[in-house]
Amino acid sequence: MSGQEVRDIYVEGLIELAEKDERIILLEADLMTAAKTVSFKNRFPDRLINVGVAEANMIGVAAGLSAMGKIPFTHTFTPFATRRCFDQIFISIAYSDLNVKMMGSDPGVSAELNGGTHMSFEDVGIMRNIPEMVIYEPVDGNQLKKALPQILEHKGPVYLRMIRKYSENVINEDIAFKLGMASTLVEGSDATIFASGLMVRNSLEATAELKEEGIKVRLVNMHTIKPIDQEAVRKAARETGAIVTAENHNIINGLGSAVAEILVENDPVPMKRIGVKDHFGEVGTKEFLMEKYGMTARDIAKAVREVIKRK
Repeated sequence: MSGQEVRDIYVEGLIELAEKDERIILLEADLMTAAKTVSFKNRFPDRLINVGVAEANMIGVAAGLSAMGKIPFTHTFTPFATRRCFDQIFISIAYSDLNVKMMGSDPGVSAELNGGTHMSFEDVGIMRNIPEMVIYEPVDGNQLKKALPQILEHKGPVYLRMIRKYSENVINEDIAFKLGMASTLVEGSDATIFASGLMVRNSLEATAELKEEGIKVRLVNMHTIKPIDQEAVRKAARETGAIVTAENHNIINGLGSAVAEILVENDPVPMKRIGVKDHFGEVGTKEFLMEKYGMTARDIAKAVREVIKRK
């Protein structure tokens, strides 16, 4: 079922929060049209700063605003939000214990026709290395809407991965959501899939396919990749004995690595990671790229069958 684009919900949510909290400031790296933040500027002309194509400077400005008591939200495309200005994020924001919310749009294969230079498969890995950084990836607009007030309330840096033009409502808007706490979408006892962002939809399809074969799979939406819900991972390992992770990211140092770290230190069980396998991005549609990189529902279902056989 389709709804509003995620970027529309993002901007509407920020306008609603800014109506009540004058500390909120938006910073853009010349992508106001891409994120549709023009409507925020129209409502609050003095509270949106377009720094131009100068992402590292944007982080410095955000740090200064935060030090003065403001709550800045920054935005640019995912690779430029992370790898281009990593040192500024690390030193000026995180090391300085400042309260800045950073949004990277079009993560992974959702960059589509912008190609390899704009297709970041490493941003979660980059941000996971920063102490106290929260990394959040909504499944759809319904979840983002619930997350924004919690992101604002959280004291400290937050990195938000957002697919701008995605409009499909994957999960029911009535499902409870809490930042940092994994959400079980489907119950099962034979294996568990931990999925994030774009891959939750594919995982739902895989779960339905496996159900027809009599395989009962637990599906968990791991929307907060850091701090990861360790108890949800350990509980799944104990109760289902087999784990698959599915992410729109390199399998190195992303969700799969985070889950594997917990398992190997506490509850080792058979595990398989679905995602990009150490590859650069390229031009293509989401569907084409997910097929090429082995990220489809079919690939996830195959991985589940494999880990179950290894139990």
